[in-house]
Amino acid sequence: MQIDRRPLSDRLAVFPRLGLADLPTPLEPMKRLTAHLGGPRLWVKREDATGLGFGGNKLRKLDYVLHEALSSGADTIVSGGVVQSNSQRQVAAVAAKLGLACHLAVYHGRLEAPTPEYKTSGNAFLNRLFGAHLHDVPWTGDRNAAIRTLVGDLQANGRKPYFVPYGVSNALGAVAYATTISEIEPQAAQLGFSPAAIVHCTGSAGTQAGLVVGAAVAMPSTRIVGIDIDAEPARVRTDVTAFAREASDLLDVSFDEASVEVVAGHAGPAYGVPHEATIEAIRLAGQLEALPLDPVYSGKGLAGLIALIRQGRWRKDQDVVFLHTGGAPALFAYQSALGI
Repeated sequence: MQIDRRPLSDRLAVFPRLGLADLPTPLEPMKRLTAHLGGPRLWVKREDATGLGFGGNKLRKLDYVLHEALSSGADTIVSGGVVQSNSQRQVAAVAAKLGLACHLAVYHGRLEAPTPEYKTSGNAFLNRLFGAHLHDVPWTGDRNAAIRTLVGDLQANGRKPYFVPYGVSNALGAVAYATTISEIEPQAAQLGFSPAAIVHCTGSAGTQAGLVVGAAVAMPSTRIVGIDIDAEPARVRTDVTAFAREASDLLDVSFDEASVEVVAGHAGPAYGVPHEATIEAIRLAGQLEALPLDPVYSGKGLAGLIALIRQGRWRKDQDVVFLHTGGAPALFAYQSALGI
């Protein structure tokens, strides 16, 4: 039987993208944070620097997913998330850039507003700025039900809506996110290191699924470590596994469920609620590396990485990449809750 040895870049090349994200994103050393923590050598993959609409990791997924939307003749993009969703903001930005209508199911009730400014500033303000139509809906625990209902309502009114799942997390979104690995591998080689791990926040699961699938092909010695920020580690791991299996089928690569690692215990009291470790991580990233991290996703991701370092997970002479997924606009919605 012939073994398919095509490199990851060749496998990804068959999937068309729009070119909306500014890629590749930088891979930079975090020397001051490394010194503060006493090693391992830390690096940051700047997925906050994808460009459009304040950037973020979802733009990489939307580059591929919305190519499919345009090819299908869609005139409206439909997605959803909580009030301060980074994903919604990026969907709204891309829709504005493409000249498509954007309708967002804005979930209320998943968390109590932590500050008076929560409902009007940050990502919520940017959604309005980008011209999105916002539909307030109650949170039921089903991430996509209200989005699908909104799609049906728009179809009934003669529109041609395209469904973008919560977090842009599906099989194609995971395929799209495997492109991050195809960037990190040559960037790290040029910088003279091989990462022991890539650590990131994980919630809607598509980002981690893409990293796992991509690493299996191009960086098999690098561990993908997801820090659960939803306080739902079992659900997250199940979703990562499902999306990774589907993405592996699309890319025609093997998938090992043992490669899915979701670390629990760093989400704080609940999704969207920053705790002491989150605030410490945000302060350290800002004061030592001038990196703005948000309190819902990237801040908790770095908090988890810091905890693993303090537990001795890696040697001082190893290299670890932190994936900065973006989300800085949410800082302004949480300002009075952070004590900064």
